[in-house]
Amino acid sequence: MYVSVFMGLLACNDDFTTVPAVGALSDDALKNEQGVNLLLVGAYSALDGIRNNQPAADWTVSGDNWWFDVISDDAHKGSTDGDQADLFLIETYDWTSSNPYFLGKWSGLFAGINRANAVISLINSIEDGDFSSQLAEARFLRGHFNFELQKIYGNVPYISEENYANTEFNQPNTGPIWEEIEADFQFAVDNLPATQSLVGKPTSWAAKAFLGKVHLFQQDYAAAGPLFEDVINNGPYALNAEYLDNFSLAGDNSAESIFAIQFTADDAQSLNGNRGGTLNFPNPGPFGSCCGFYQPTQDLVNAYQTDGSGLPLLDTFNQSDVANDYGVESSDPFTPEAGPLDPRLDYTVGRRGIDYNGYGEHIGKDWIRASFADISGPYLPKKNVYQAGEEANQGTGAWGQQHSGINYHIMRYADLLLMAAEVAVENGDLTKALGYVNQVRNRAKNMSYVQDASGTAPAANYQIEPYASFPDQAFARKAVRFERRLELAMEGHRLFDLRRWGVAESVINEYIANEARTIGNFGQKANPYLPKMDLLPIPVNAIDLSGGVLTQNPGF
Repeated sequence: MYVSVFMGLLACNDDFTTVPAVGALSDDALKNEQGVNLLLVGAYSALDGIRNNQPAADWTVSGDNWWFDVISDDAHKGSTDGDQADLFLIETYDWTSSNPYFLGKWSGLFAGINRANAVISLINSIEDGDFSSQLAEARFLRGHFNFELQKIYGNVPYISEENYANTEFNQPNTGPIWEEIEADFQFAVDNLPATQSLVGKPTSWAAKAFLGKVHLFQQDYAAAGPLFEDVINNGPYALNAEYLDNFSLAGDNSAESIFAIQFTADDAQSLNGNRGGTLNFPNPGPFGSCCGFYQPTQDLVNAYQTDGSGLPLLDTFNQSDVANDYGVESSDPFTPEAGPLDPRLDYTVGRRGIDYNGYGEHIGKDWIRASFADISGPYLPKKNVYQAGEEANQGTGAWGQQHSGINYHIMRYADLLLMAAEVAVENGDLTKALGYVNQVRNRAKNMSYVQDASGTAPAANYQIEPYASFPDQAFARKAVRFERRLELAMEGHRLFDLRRWGVAESVINEYIANEARTIGNFGQKANPYLPKMDLLPIPVNAIDLSGGVLTQNPGF
């Protein structure tokens, strides 16, 4: 298992455009298996975005991409409007290229690229020995970091191992780097083993899944389909029987996990927990945590309504709101929604009157940090928060904050099935797409449901069924896209799905209008989502440090 803290003895500078300092160990001292593995640990540790010379707050670089959900229709920033004002500007679509969140993510990803390049460059300099597996791991990691960079910023530079070795970091951003990303994942497919003895390391099957995703993001369905189907038909993955296992200690590195950040809650002060998600717990909540960020939206909750026959309301889910207690004090009476709901809702969103991860019923406003004047709403996140009885997952930071030890799934099998369903729709195979979607829906139907206070009955009117058919391609496309939201909500995927489908502007602007029904001042504070926002701006700090070699994305 790798750790999320970089080995201090490898004292190189991670920042893009900055020449690395001379390391504490000589190049010759590292030219052996131990040296390669030490550098490789450092590359793995960059998956969470945190590094030893951090120029920004941990949460700006978070490897679980939680704050990208805040740009989408899945989540509010949470807490008070004034806390983390830079993230408030992101949530309200008031962007400039100087926002520290944009720089933090950029820097964190280039740190990972540099660390992967350090491994690749070192291996290329060793004349004796077989390091093909370590090289494949490093190229998988570099492929991942570059893929994140590409899908977030679009027009990005490519830093190769040659650039790294020659300290030529100031490369122009001349366009997409899809070919370079594909080459790294293809090398990983060809050279990684099918199984790994250590959890957390990628396999050739994981590399095939990621290569398929890269093709999907380019709408290259002909290339993506065979890769996904090979993994589905021949790979080692399966859906967990219990949806909850994906977000608890019980499901870490389970059959559904394709590739995950390996977080660990250490004894005493936690250095290997999820430092990037440290703000995202109830405040004060049932276990005295901090800081009230990352609150699900009413729009997301509404999406879990079903039609009485167990199917989602694809076109009409926002015509009425699931009962909520916004504007209601905890001491005031409240009756939860009685209408039919998808049971995944209450493993995703903390609602008043429903059990909160085994800690008892969510009591409402007294667990919400924000005031009614803020735009954060009445809900709490669940997937990133510990289950009662798994306190071993609760890591603690230097000022008493929470550092979760729950793994974050960069990709899990349900995600893969739904990507394969999307490809099948675009290739015209609606029967195959139906089968993949119904695997996901049947797991939700047959899993254990959240129980009421008595522990003997479901906590709400849960109704979910598989689709009987997809009558045409347009319906199938809509159903697959909707299923991705229901299954993967609050997991950092939603914004990137909306962007690659070309619907972010229309969906998010409709969300802003609908959300204002519950949170009236959200509609007043949020600006429109503009087409230029389909890419983040290149951070002005990076442009300045490059001496003008980097150019800005259009519109910023």
